[in-house]
This record gives sequence, C-alpha cells and structure tokens, in this order.
Amino acid sequence: MAQSSVHVSYAAPTVPMAIIMTVLCLFLANNVSHARKQATYYVGGQYGWDAIIPMDTWARGKIFYAGDILEFKYDYQSSNVMVVNRTGYETCIANENAKEYTSGDDRIQLPYGLSYYIGTYDAADCSAGLKMAIRAIS
Repeated sequence: MAQSSVHVSYAAPTVPMAIIMTVLCLFLANNVSHARKQATYYVGGQYGWDAIIPMDTWARGKIFYAGDILEFKYDYQSSNVMVVNRTGYETCIANENAKEYTSGDDRIQLPYGLSYYIGTYDAADCSAGLKMAIRAIS
C-alpha cells in the first residue's frame, strides 16, 4: 500500500500582520496623546474663597478628577483654608491632623476620593457656608 504524503506550505501573513500592527500602534498612540490633563479650578469663581456664596453650591455639578488643582484665593488677613476630615467638615471644627493654608493664594492637588475644606479664621465662616466637600474620581 502506498502512502501519500501531503505537504501543505503556508506563507506567513506578513502583509496583513504588518497592517494590524500599524493600526494597533496608531490606536495606542492616539489614546496616550489624548490623556486628560489636570484642570485648575478657581474655588468660588470670581468671588474666590468667601462666605458670600456657599462653597458647596459652587462645587455642585462639577466633575473633579484626582490630580486636578483647586486654587483658593482669599484675603489672607481675614480668612484661611483648612483641609479636614469628615467630622471636621460636619462640625466646623478642625481635627487634630488638619492642614492649614494661609497664603491667600493656595493651590491644592485633589487626591482620589473625598476631601473636605473649611474656613476657620473666623468662627462663623464655616457655619456661614465657607466649607465644601469634593469627590475626585480617577
């Protein structure tokens, strides 16, 4: 009985593979070049960090991302910014490890998750609305 041998030769698909790799590289390069740049927000807009407007209403409806910058502009002789925990935010009393900013033009980079800010220079500031909670997403 004679055995037949079938030999099949496949040519490497070099042209289609080259096209696929080129498209993939262009796709990846496009996604990297359109990465979101950090945004800077001037807290309170034209009024700055001031109890003239409740700061939570200024922040409402905005989408913040981790890495964005909050810029607090205020009169350093009559105001401040405290980064506090949730209890500090709710009670308007700075917690033990709260960080105080007093320059009048403070830039704070947002961490991922919730962060809380209050004004405590005058005891009535926070109760009058000089406080806000920000949720930064990734």
